Amino acid sequence: MDIHKVITYPLMGEKATLLRDGNKLTFIVDKNATKKDIKNAIETLYNVKTTRITTINTVEGLKKAHIKLDKAYNAEEIASQFGVL
Repeated sequence: MDIHKVITYPLMGEKATLLRDGNKLTFIVDKNATKKDIKNAIETLYNVKTTRITTINTVEGLKKAHIKLDKAYNAEEIASQFGVL
């Protein structure tokens, strides 16, 4: 799957903001994307390493991904790169 089509957009809600304190980023991703696709897209697009990816299918029919970053990276800094902050 094309890495530019895997990530639809980053989430900026209250819960996503709280998760950034735990070094996690939250994105809406393509419904057909696997965890491996998501990991590859995040690591390639943002030049980071991930340690865990959790996906959730929402009642709206979207797929949400919580991405835990390696300790060497800061979720707040990465979020500022794509304009969340």
